[in-house]
Amino acid sequence: MPTISVPQALLAELMANHGYTHDHEDVEHRLPLLGTDIDGCTPETLDIEIFPDRPDLLSGETLAFAMRNFLHDAESQPGMASTPSGLTMTVDPELKSVRPVIYGAVVRNVTVPNDSEGREAFIKALMDHQEKLHFALGRGRQRASIGVHDLEQLHPPFRVEAVSSDTSFVPLGETKPMSIGDILQHHPKGTEYAHLLDGMERFPLILDQANDVLSFPPIINGAHTTVTHATKDFFIDVTGWDTRACEAALMLVCLQLRERGGEVQSVEITTCDGDTITMPSTEGQRHMVPEELVKHLLGRTMNDQEIVTALTRMGGRLHGRVNAPDEAPMSSQSMAQASRGTHLLDIEMPRWRFDVLHPVDIVEDIAIGHGYEDLGQDWPKSHLTATARPDHQLRRRLREAFQGMGFLQIQSLTLSNMEDQFSKMRWKPNHDVTHITNPITVDHTVLRQHLMPGLIRLLAANKHHDLPQRVYELGTVVRNHINTDRLAFLSAERSGGFAAVRGRIQAFCRDLGIISWRAEPLEANDGPWLAGRGAKLFIDDTWVGCFGELDPAIADQYELNVPLNGGEIDVMALMGVVEDPV
Repeated sequence: MPTISVPQALLAELMANHGYTHDHEDVEHRLPLLGTDIDGCTPETLDIEIFPDRPDLLSGETLAFAMRNFLHDAESQPGMASTPSGLTMTVDPELKSVRPVIYGAVVRNVTVPNDSEGREAFIKALMDHQEKLHFALGRGRQRASIGVHDLEQLHPPFRVEAVSSDTSFVPLGETKPMSIGDILQHHPKGTEYAHLLDGMERFPLILDQANDVLSFPPIINGAHTTVTHATKDFFIDVTGWDTRACEAALMLVCLQLRERGGEVQSVEITTCDGDTITMPSTEGQRHMVPEELVKHLLGRTMNDQEIVTALTRMGGRLHGRVNAPDEAPMSSQSMAQASRGTHLLDIEMPRWRFDVLHPVDIVEDIAIGHGYEDLGQDWPKSHLTATARPDHQLRRRLREAFQGMGFLQIQSLTLSNMEDQFSKMRWKPNHDVTHITNPITVDHTVLRQHLMPGLIRLLAANKHHDLPQRVYELGTVVRNHINTDRLAFLSAERSGGFAAVRGRIQAFCRDLGIISWRAEPLEANDGPWLAGRGAKLFIDDTWVGCFGELDPAIADQYELNVPLNGGEIDVMALMGVVEDPV
């Protein structure tokens, strides 16, 4: 989940600007209900993890905007009031196949801190918010990319053209002109995002009347538009392929600057289709929510005042009821979800709430705003008798066996990475690896196929504790995109050797009632095992796992300077050869 760190002084200032006080202890106790996870809340700083479905909380300013509604019942503002800027932007029809969605907005008279340190922190927060939106809404700038510019350096009106790769301008961070081809091949941002323009012969450029380049989306801005400590008037451009993502990104940057005292102004845009639109939109998004759906999902009927209060806390607004879909506003995106003849709640939500996709999302907001603790009580409508898992008895016996040998059970993340799973451990991916499409960190890019790397990382994090340390995990791995269960154990002890781990395997087999088992040597470098000190475990001619001493070269990668021994067992294979005594 994305994490932000917000100075409490900034939150207090943003609250005071609207006549509210800021109590960090109240924030610590109540804010998690909004959809956040507080890592730390001190009188100086609020460290908070934002759930992926709430990209509208990714800056201190937009978080403060939502907090006023949620904590102080401030009047909701689902729309974004703006005045015409008088600026226009014309989009080349050729861009329809290059980067078709192009929006813009102006924010003037932003109040910036008086001291240079505060101004630098403001610019850093603005850029940080931009990059977090690139990840959360833009999917790595594919669906949406954002450019923020110093308006005083520009000469409107603006136009967006499709140009060839030999077109040159001075990109951000450089002092000499570079062609678009050179930027894509040699500039750090160009090489990072060049894949977004693969196969294209024409490229988008945003220019002003003086033919100066504002931006080469989605790659980099022009150098002369850089936001500085003196910038108070901003021009924001958003380009991409997803209209909802682009609109939400544009409005969230505008909202951040508006919270700093800025005045949002609209820009008239002639799209690549020849239509004329004005951005940003001044009204929120209307949704038709069946009243029966609220009762069905929440288990109780809510009166108008309860719904109004709950929606206000979530930034929404109830406009009333309509009796049939024909009476609902045509702008609603939820009409397909409402059947004819139902009672519909006409609800307005902010257009930047990218997570609101379905009437169920509105019902969830009503529940959060009202409070889950006050939804009443219910009981099951049918009586069902649970049955045990087929491997229930075996899992119980495995836990008892290792706990009886002094091992502590742990549970690690199912997410891992290729280096931990294979490169460091010298295992080869003999099964299809399940990759994460949009990983949050480089440490969590695949679903694990082995449990042993998680145990080693745990011991590495606890190397300052006394020896011996013995841990095991009975958990799920994903092989060939299918869940399966494995058991791994690891011991860090000065006297541990192959004899020690073989003794544990013998005790393990005895506890499971296994009489016939054998060990066969493993080949060198076949996994993390020390040459000549690793073995395959066979039960009734079925290979169920491996065990042995770990190679010190493996331990050194995790800065562990102690002998390690352990093993990893396929629980499903074990289940096929171990008789259930129950």
